[in-house]
Amino acid sequence: MEQLIHRVEEWVHQQPIEQIYVAFAVLLFTISFFGLLHVLRRSKSNTILLAGLSGSGKTVLFYQLRDGSPHLGTVTSMEPNDGTFVLHSELEKKGKLNPVHLIDVPGHSRLRPKLDEFLPHSAGVIFVVDSLDFLPNCQAAAEYLYDMLTKAIIVKRKIPILILCNKADKVTAHSKEFIRKQLEKEVDKLRTSRSAISTADIANDFTLGIPGEGFAFCQCRNKVTVAESSGLTGEVSQVEQFIRELVKP
Repeated sequence: MEQLIHRVEEWVHQQPIEQIYVAFAVLLFTISFFGLLHVLRRSKSNTILLAGLSGSGKTVLFYQLRDGSPHLGTVTSMEPNDGTFVLHSELEKKGKLNPVHLIDVPGHSRLRPKLDEFLPHSAGVIFVVDSLDFLPNCQAAAEYLYDMLTKAIIVKRKIPILILCNKADKVTAHSKEFIRKQLEKEVDKLRTSRSAISTADIANDFTLGIPGEGFAFCQCRNKVTVAESSGLTGEVSQVEQFIRELVKP
């Protein structure tokens, strides 16, 4: 061992000092790169947020995804439902499955600021809309959605949002295309009626859409998609697909 160390020392002394510096820099960069890659892989979020107005069916969806049962969730949640679990539909699958951390954020206007606590650690947001009583709540839903889409953390991190038209099993429920178009129209009105950048929070708001054009969700910097579900009947396959695109099995 002593001879080996001696030979290495002799070799080092024979090399130009510039070459040693370059070799050291390459070694340091390689170690730093793989270390950072390891941290990023380890820290990838498995948190999905359920947001939306009160009564849209978020809590029922939470229970369906966790237990495969709606639990007849008719009581408005005043505290977040928070759980880490393997999706119920995947329980019988073989092999190790990555659990999902699902948080049902209360929809009451006074409790919505809780959403900001969870966004820094979220992989995606499911914005639940009541497709049965959509029209009376369209403006309120659009305002909530507008506030989300202009949040700096959502724009900068490009957090995907799924607009989920719940209660789609009802005969009188509105279609997802109708809901999408109506929400786009309402958000477009908000772009005009509100100042381009909020004076209350000038550092954290971003403008939406393309100047001179009608607003569409495809113009957002983060991916916004629309899907349907029924929390009561257990038709949540599109929700699970959205989750598994962000939280790999």
